[in-house]
Amino acid sequence: MARLLSVNVGLPRDIEWKGRTVRTGIWKNPVRDRCRVGRLNLDGDGQGDLAGHGGEQRAVFVYQIGSYRYWQERLKRTDFVNGQFGENFTVEGLSDNAVCIGDRYQIGSALFEVTQPRVTCYRVGIRMNEPRMPALLTSSGRPGFYFRVLQEGEVGAGDEIVRVGQAKEPMTVAEINALLYSPNHAHDRLERALRIEALSPGWRASFEALLPNEGTAAGNGNAGLAPASAAHPAPPGFQPLTVTAIDRESVDVLSLSLRHRDDQPLPPALPGQYVVLRLGRTGGGPPLFRSYSLSGPPSPERYRISVKVEPDGAAGTYLRDHVRVGDVLEVSSPRGSFILQSGERPVVLLSAGIGATPVLAMLYALAAARSTRQVLWLHAARDRQHHPFAAEVRRLMGMIAHARSYVCYSKPGSGDKIGEHFDAIGHLSGSAFDEAGIPRDVDVYLCGPPRFMADMKEALAALEVSSERIHVEIFNGSESMTPGVVGAAVRAPHLPKDDAETGPLVSFARSGVAAHWKPSDYQSILELAEACDVPVRWSCRTGVCHNCESGLVSGEIVYGPQPLEKPADGNLLVCCSQPIRDVVIDL
Repeated sequence: MARLLSVNVGLPRDIEWKGRTVRTGIWKNPVRDRCRVGRLNLDGDGQGDLAGHGGEQRAVFVYQIGSYRYWQERLKRTDFVNGQFGENFTVEGLSDNAVCIGDRYQIGSALFEVTQPRVTCYRVGIRMNEPRMPALLTSSGRPGFYFRVLQEGEVGAGDEIVRVGQAKEPMTVAEINALLYSPNHAHDRLERALRIEALSPGWRASFEALLPNEGTAAGNGNAGLAPASAAHPAPPGFQPLTVTAIDRESVDVLSLSLRHRDDQPLPPALPGQYVVLRLGRTGGGPPLFRSYSLSGPPSPERYRISVKVEPDGAAGTYLRDHVRVGDVLEVSSPRGSFILQSGERPVVLLSAGIGATPVLAMLYALAAARSTRQVLWLHAARDRQHHPFAAEVRRLMGMIAHARSYVCYSKPGSGDKIGEHFDAIGHLSGSAFDEAGIPRDVDVYLCGPPRFMADMKEALAALEVSSERIHVEIFNGSESMTPGVVGAAVRAPHLPKDDAETGPLVSFARSGVAAHWKPSDYQSILELAEACDVPVRWSCRTGVCHNCESGLVSGEIVYGPQPLEKPADGNLLVCCSQPIRDVVIDL
């Protein structure tokens, strides 16, 4: 007979961890009396990170006393208490290899349905004082599982747990867990999982992403876990390309056209992607790595990059002052996930300054396809002298049946004519959106300076444009994901304190920082990135969740610990990797 041994609750608290403040509800304590269960929670309970925990599909977390005994033996521990694994219900019975997604249980006066295995994160490692715990829980097939609440009621320790309904497509918690996290993603089993009506939307989306990739070659990675930023891996390494033309697009923007020096076909690029350049320094020292969007039409023969030359910009100044037609540059394969999506929805290309480069490549693709979609080009510049690609954009817009443009100059020059060179004085804003006539159901592609992008996101939200429809490109780094960390100051990427002078050089290409690897200070490339304040994404920190998956632009790494499933070729998991030699990471 299955039985409820303990009901455990706890409200979020702030704890200190690795010099950070983490808000977490992982600490749960048994309640003495009966406890009311609501749709989203138990009375007295809460989650510190609602993006990863809680909600209707994850209202109640369940863990088994049999797994307690397993971990006590494996970890040689005798100090466990009910709620040790952050669970709300400590139960006898209901093992992960017997309970199926979609099973329904009556406990006390409440009714529950099993929705998904638990997704473990680093906070369970903090609670257990065992950093490996997220990987151990997942790989052991003992993750525990979540209930959603079908009928609110009261529960208490000692209540019998009665199964009152069985899943029509029986797959156990352990089977579902292994199907996502282990390398074997069998097509028939994925289809079975997707027929389970009770399966939570997040897990359903992961299996849907895996389905078209099942059966592909080894090294394809895990499409069900890889973040969008790592969805288009590229082969590591650089190829020598010859500069065939240098064109001035505005007072501070240069375009460089590049071809293979032996006229071999170039790796194909998707509209919106970028390449990484490895540039030598005139005074010696480690090379500079910079990412530049491809701004020209799709071509197997030629890449075009466009570079803004900042007064104190080392790379832009080097390209302007030292690179000439006929010179050879080292260039990576195209990469990046800021790409034009197919479909019929209207397209808004929204940019400021040099942010026009990736959306210009999208405009080329739309023009080449003679797209029938509505296309709206919105651009902000200081004046005509600082407005690159103006004539080029006008020509391309004329090739698209339903295309309009709207350009704002913040400080137009005396010769800049409204209605001819630009449409409005000032900055792009919500009122400008109204005047330009942005549709609501659109795909927006946004690129520009950080403040501009923040303002545009706010204006688009006011128009009720769905966040899923707003695609963003950040030139200098990426959007970070540090679940539960609160109050952390945002700093520009920098060299770490006491940077070593020897050891492999780890270059973070998008952040412009290169630091030496020191094994005594860092256990992973992630920890080095954090020491440099490079924006990073992570959750488990043990090679399980793939949130940290990033592009390996060049070099070679090893894993320790080994991830449950390796990422796609050309990518790496920064949370559990170490460099063998100099590496360049797409962060």
